[in-house]
Amino acid sequence: MDIALIVLLVLIALVLLTMAVRIVPEYRRMVVFRMGRCVGAKGPGIIFLIPFLDRAVVVDLREVFFDVPPQTCITADNASVSIDFLVYDKVIDPVRSVLEVENFTGAARGLAITTLRAVVGAMDLDDVLSKRDEINKVLHEKLDDVTDRWGIRVMAVEIREVVPPRAIEEAMTRQMAAERGRRAMVVEASGQREAAIAVAEGEKQASILRAEGERQATILQSQGDREASIQRAEGFALALNEIYKVAQGVDSKTLTLQYLEALKALGEGESTKFIIPTELMNLAQPLSALAKQAHQE
Repeated sequence: MDIALIVLLVLIALVLLTMAVRIVPEYRRMVVFRMGRCVGAKGPGIIFLIPFLDRAVVVDLREVFFDVPPQTCITADNASVSIDFLVYDKVIDPVRSVLEVENFTGAARGLAITTLRAVVGAMDLDDVLSKRDEINKVLHEKLDDVTDRWGIRVMAVEIREVVPPRAIEEAMTRQMAAERGRRAMVVEASGQREAAIAVAEGEKQASILRAEGERQATILQSQGDREASIQRAEGFALALNEIYKVAQGVDSKTLTLQYLEALKALGEGESTKFIIPTELMNLAQPLSALAKQAHQE
């Protein structure tokens, strides 16, 4: 009996020790209630509880998230959209998260749904589709204001998907196709304009180069013609000078013979015209003088 009692006492002591000693990790806290009264948050590390008098509630301090299932919301222009999003939160005061709210995740989810419908109801459909960041910011601020009294901080709100009605979605698809077609036409027109400008610029440069080449060619040709004329004039002048020098030693007899030879060459031609030199009488005088002189000799 003594051994059994000892074993029983040892077991009771082990059970009481197990109930009294708790090890709390770094990312958790234990909110301790002693006889129903909160005595504060304990941890991390080893903590001691009074068996049967203390009750501990474990609170996780890590950032968690919960998703809000798709919610049908009515916009300010009476269009219905389906929106689902994620909420990231974190416990910053373990005591208040236990004392102020029973299930802060469920409470935050319900609050997020009602806040989303209020925010979307004040916006048009186009704003809901294009201003997700603004909606996220408004939801974040409104949720954080309410959950702060629970000792919970909302870290972020992210809209995951916005689904408009099917008819509106089809109209948006047609509008997007028309907009892309318009952009393609604008890009094509801009390309054609740039190409036309480039071609015109090239033609202008080519015309300038051709005109410059023609001008240079004209200048060079004029210079060549001028130099050739000068050279011809100089040659002609030299020829006349030589003729003049030779003519200084020619007497009247030689000139008369040359004149007769020229008349003979003209007379041998096939032309039916008769050429009567106006100098015929002047020509006869030296001939008669020569004949008279020859007769006297």
